Amino acid sequence: MELGNISQPVYGPGPEAPGSSTPGLVGMVHGFLRLVQPNDLPIELITDFGQSQSQDATGEQVQKLLHYELGFLVCIAIGVLFIILVPLVGCCFCCCRCCGNCGGRMYQKQSRRMSCRRRTLWASVLLVSALLLAGDVCAFISNTRFSQAVHGTFPNINNTLNNAQTYVTSIPQQINFIIDSSNVPLGHANSSLQDIGSILGGMIILGIRSSTDGTLGSLQSLLQGIEMLADAFGIISRTRPHLEELQSNYSQRLDSLRGGLNQTLQRCGSPCSSVSLGGLAFSTNFSTIPGVEQQLEALHDVSGSNIAADLEKVNSTLSTAYAKVQEQSRDVVTKTQGQLGFIRQEIRSLQEKLPLLDLEENVGAFVGNTSLTLEEYREPIVALDRLRWSVCVLLCCMVLLVVLCNVFGLLLGPLGLKEDVLPTQRSSLSNAGGNFFMAGVGFSFIFSWLLMLLVLITFVLGGNTYVVICETWHSQKLFQILDTPGLIPGFNLSELLGQESGTTNFSEMYRQCQQDAALWQTLHLDQSVSLDELLNISQYTGEISTAFEKMNITLSPISLLNETQRDLLLKASQLGQPPDFTPTLEKLDQNLTQGSLLDLAAELEQLANKVGTDVKEDLKHYAYLLRELDREMQMSFSGPLQSLKENIHSVQSRAAQLEAQTKTALDKANETQQFLEREMGNIIKNETWAFLKELLDFFETYVSWAKSSLTEDVARCKPIAQTLDNVEAITCDYILDSLNAFWFSLGWCTVFLLPSIILAVRLAKFYRRMDIADVYRNEDFEMPPTFNFYKLPRPSTKH
Repeated sequence: MELGNISQPVYGPGPEAPGSSTPGLVGMVHGFLRLVQPNDLPIELITDFGQSQSQDATGEQVQKLLHYELGFLVCIAIGVLFIILVPLVGCCFCCCRCCGNCGGRMYQKQSRRMSCRRRTLWASVLLVSALLLAGDVCAFISNTRFSQAVHGTFPNINNTLNNAQTYVTSIPQQINFIIDSSNVPLGHANSSLQDIGSILGGMIILGIRSSTDGTLGSLQSLLQGIEMLADAFGIISRTRPHLEELQSNYSQRLDSLRGGLNQTLQRCGSPCSSVSLGGLAFSTNFSTIPGVEQQLEALHDVSGSNIAADLEKVNSTLSTAYAKVQEQSRDVVTKTQGQLGFIRQEIRSLQEKLPLLDLEENVGAFVGNTSLTLEEYREPIVALDRLRWSVCVLLCCMVLLVVLCNVFGLLLGPLGLKEDVLPTQRSSLSNAGGNFFMAGVGFSFIFSWLLMLLVLITFVLGGNTYVVICETWHSQKLFQILDTPGLIPGFNLSELLGQESGTTNFSEMYRQCQQDAALWQTLHLDQSVSLDELLNISQYTGEISTAFEKMNITLSPISLLNETQRDLLLKASQLGQPPDFTPTLEKLDQNLTQGSLLDLAAELEQLANKVGTDVKEDLKHYAYLLRELDREMQMSFSGPLQSLKENIHSVQSRAAQLEAQTKTALDKANETQQFLEREMGNIIKNETWAFLKELLDFFETYVSWAKSSLTEDVARCKPIAQTLDNVEAITCDYILDSLNAFWFSLGWCTVFLLPSIILAVRLAKFYRRMDIADVYRNEDFEMPPTFNFYKLPRPSTKH
């Protein structure tokens, strides 16, 4: 009985990753976040938070949480200081330079290492600008990737929810498949009941034939041997008078031939006196062959006793068993088919009793509500993301503006600078390069605090969320929070899954679902629902067994041999023994005549050549007659004699086995008759129980298959684990990683703005046009610090 396999649903593709990717940058972000927050999330503190009513206990919990967030708090403090101090320092720096301090005085002291310092500063600004550009490029990419992730979140989540919906929808379909599969055993059982005559009747006949076929074969073989033996005796009986008749006819011809030949020999006289005519007589008297009438009578009595017809009647009696079983089991079949209808109703009631169907309804409603909520917020989130993307691009452009100022400064400054020209006579190109450096410094002071403010906000949101959610998700410690009822408002996993006990363990469920376990095992539904009770059809199978116990099947009695037939077989085995054919066979092996006719004819032909012409022709004529007579006798006697010999040998060999064969066949017939009289009722009963067991095995097999399918194949929950993994990938790998990569890149740029400011200010003085000239001399003489620009310049030698 083939029940088939439960088909698993086909799911859609997984979430689609954003187009751009920065794996190295993401790895750096993760490393930085682990440096900031090396400790694991204290799950016990989270689950106990707010549970205690004591103010001291609550304060201690808050203190532990702050200790856990210490790394983020330090970074926040640094960011706040940066936001406050950098604009303040920029304002002071601007005021000081306006007053001629902090490098605002347009004077540059000349020294021997001035060219080396300029080149060093130029290379440093180039390096810092390259780092700023790299960070800005990563910020642009991360910003675009974040937008792609936000835009792709909705179709990705919709696909994931569709897969979840497909999963929960497949549960009732799989259950219906199990219920519909009950038609297979019911159909087999009903078909067996309808054909009970051929099936049960065939089983009963097979049980009876296992004992009768051998006996019937022995008796039929015995009858066949008796018939063949009777045929052989009949041939012997018919051959004997035929031979006697032939012998009588040819004896007269031999006597006539002997009389005529004797007269011819007398006329021949002394030359023919040596010829003897004693051989012209039969050597065997066929009338002495023993008769077989007694054997034939005994064998013919067996044939006339209709034993073969009675044996054939046994086969016909067995053949009628099919119809008798069908007729006598009609009431039982009707009652059993009624019980099959009750079994069908009992199995159909599983649709209302299985808890998996309630789970499908609850989870389906949750998925549907989630889809509606996401669709409701889709447009506002997308519009907000467009605004966010524009603001972030604008701030990235500010960093790019600083980089461009540095690049123009690095290009124009060296192009316009001539080392043999006084600082006061530097070209406009060189001066423009220096001004670009100062413009970059100004833009850095103006926008750096805005960049840090954006970095701080996104760092607190993205970094903290990643550490709290994604890291704990990867370690599966987040599931412990989900296992705590009431910790997340409006979320109760046990109620969602339709379990009243409330002991569902999310972590264990996730691990088992990753191994594609069935939901029955994952939710431990066997603790609340007993499949043995749900699939208990013993009441109906018991009614079927009771009905079969009351069924009474009787067959016509079977008789193999009656007493008269047994006696005739025994008599035939005794009287059917052949007489002593040994003397007969010895005589049959001799020549037909006492002398050879051919030899006598040859002797007469030799005499004809020696005697006179008066008897010569007569001798030749008699020689010819002897040859013709010999040929005719050989042709007449050879066939009957050969047949007689063969049948004598046949009856001797067959009769030798007849007595033992008869005894064996009669012993078997006696044993079989006793067995049938003693065991036929048991055979019918045993085969009836075997038929019933086969009938009930259909349902036992189905119930066993249904239990294993419900507990092992229905609702395999790997799609649930895959759904959670997809949500984790969308949230952490696509959205949070993109957001964290953005603030990390922008923070990278913001941090490197500080050395860019310092180095650009120092390098700008090497390219800007000075108001006061300081000429380098070989002597170690320098202008005193108090020397003001109103004094006359000192004489010097130009190189």
